[in-house]
Amino acid sequence: MKIKKNLYLSLIVILLFIYIALLMILYYSESSDNHAVIQTFGDAFWYSLVTLTTVGYGDLVPVTPLGHVVGVIFLLLSAGIMVTMLGGLLSFITSEGMPLFLLCLQRKKNWYYFADYGVESNTLAANISKDDPNALIIYGEKRSSQSESPGYPCLYLSVSPDKIVAKKKNVGTKCKFFLMKENDIGINRRAINLYELPVEVYARTTNGQDKLSDNIHFFNSYECCARQYWRSKPLCSYETTIVLIGFENYGHRILERAIMTNILSIEQHVAYHIFGDAREFLQIHHRLGELFSINEESESKDSLIFHRDPWEKHHSLLERADRIIICEDDEQKGWSIFWTLRKYYLLLGRIDLRNSWKAPGISCFGTNEDIYTTQQIIRTDLNQAAIKINEIFRRSVSYSTLSWERLDDLHRQSKIVAADHLLMKTRILLKDETITQLTSAAIKKAYQQYCETKSSEKTREMYRKLDHMRWLRFYTFYNWSYGPIRDDTERQHPMLCPYEDLNHEQRQERDAAWELMGNLYAELE
Repeated sequence: MKIKKNLYLSLIVILLFIYIALLMILYYSESSDNHAVIQTFGDAFWYSLVTLTTVGYGDLVPVTPLGHVVGVIFLLLSAGIMVTMLGGLLSFITSEGMPLFLLCLQRKKNWYYFADYGVESNTLAANISKDDPNALIIYGEKRSSQSESPGYPCLYLSVSPDKIVAKKKNVGTKCKFFLMKENDIGINRRAINLYELPVEVYARTTNGQDKLSDNIHFFNSYECCARQYWRSKPLCSYETTIVLIGFENYGHRILERAIMTNILSIEQHVAYHIFGDAREFLQIHHRLGELFSINEESESKDSLIFHRDPWEKHHSLLERADRIIICEDDEQKGWSIFWTLRKYYLLLGRIDLRNSWKAPGISCFGTNEDIYTTQQIIRTDLNQAAIKINEIFRRSVSYSTLSWERLDDLHRQSKIVAADHLLMKTRILLKDETITQLTSAAIKKAYQQYCETKSSEKTREMYRKLDHMRWLRFYTFYNWSYGPIRDDTERQHPMLCPYEDLNHEQRQERDAAWELMGNLYAELE
């Protein structure tokens, strides 16, 4: 690159030298003739400009033979210069020159850079444009002639991220970079050294890691789908039989969130029937049998029943299920299952189908427009309650605790699950299963109900048991076990035991999850 730059510089110097030499020849040859109109160096320079630009005013013309030779040279050069200028202009417009120029004019806007253009990128960019009127969308590739023009203003720039950042010149907010392909941060050349740039990076991944460095954040579309599903379609008290068809990435996450947030009653006995290969899941979460009945329905606790045979054989189960969740990774396969169920089975419960697009008359979830939003990807609003819970907890204790940004993945997830369960707590306290949105008004009303009912010792014990059940499920899912003292390295905790084995002080600790609702609604307002 440096050699090419030096070559260009040398060529410019040579051309400039030739041009000045021609001007000097023209000047000396013409000024020696008394009848010539070109008498000064300025006249020679003006004549060269008029000739080279093909304007040709005719006010100055050479009269000497040598002047005529120089004039012919200028005339010949003028054609080349015009072609070069036209080519340069076209190159500026069709290459990165024009977009970079437009980029520099919009430094005060909020820049959102996408490494590639795709369905997911387009959906998220469209949602960002709706949410942020000051947004500037930048795609890190050239626009394909076959792709449709997006319905929002954007620029296509096939340049490295560091050049984008350099054009921003620290004006306004930091650039936000999005890597929308799974695990792209490990293979995409544009992701190299992003941690060194003053940008916020959001990278799609298949694992549950939340953060890599201070400026690199991960999001998992499967987890986003599962959270969105149980928030928009929460479990109801009458549902005791749930069927999951498809147990790959989406199925794993749907069941994971169900295990940790679907706690409605201390007497509940929900049976989850899962169709798909569950060997890896059971090997990883090997302690689930301590809280759940595995592969056998129970009347006293929730059951996880993993079927090895095809779902088509279980006619009676499908027909009595309160809810069937089709969560195949392969959407075409999911649609095939959906139409087969509708065509050949007499179903009493609802069917929820995971699909990228909404379809009229069908209960779809996990659509692109629901998953690829600023709430789901940047997660500031989605995790707002969890962040507030951590702040309230930090203020309520005398010892030093970590801020949200410094929490590790496990403790972040702990706060997120506690926040997600607030929807269930609100529905329980208000006895209203139509609530699907967690608002400050709903939390306030629920907390008032809690204050009115907690004076009953029996009711307070029920509240404590319910939250202890939620707490146990979370740590058991992450393979923690009982230990006389808390040891994060060994994943042991003294409260990982049945509620009846807790002492009085430990039982009282379970009040905190309900009491914080009093502070939380004010914080959210």
